[in-house]
Amino acid sequence: MFSMIRGPRAAFGTLIGQWRRGMMTTGNRRLCIKPQEGPSASPQTQRPGFKLPGYRPSDWDKKMLMWSGRFKTVEQIPEFVSFEMIDAARNRVRVKACYIMMGLTIFACLVMIVSGKKAVSRKESLIAINMEKKAKWREDAQREKEENALDAKAQ
Repeated sequence: MFSMIRGPRAAFGTLIGQWRRGMMTTGNRRLCIKPQEGPSASPQTQRPGFKLPGYRPSDWDKKMLMWSGRFKTVEQIPEFVSFEMIDAARNRVRVKACYIMMGLTIFACLVMIVSGKKAVSRKESLIAINMEKKAKWREDAQREKEENALDAKAQ
């Protein structure tokens, strides 16, 4: 019913709805109120500022750092590395994996093209192969039917 209302009535209804929800008055918005400062924490309870930012890489992360070419051996990798270094190594390995998959896909397509051309030169096709297979199935079914008929006569 409300979707059928158009024109100035809908605009007026929206205006009234906003006013009732308190959106029209700027005094009640409370968007720019600064938080009240409470008692400040003592310096002993704050965390020390000398902690090294970083990440302790797992064995898998170390392998990715090596595969990406960042380090040559596992012994060269420091105990803590930055998140950016791990992320860059993951991205580089991801891109290498994509390139490898693209290359394998192109190689597989070329192999299929070559095998298809060889099959055409041998006069092979999927239709002929399927027809031969179905003919063999029919022969097997006919043979089983005859064997069942002979067994029934023998009894």
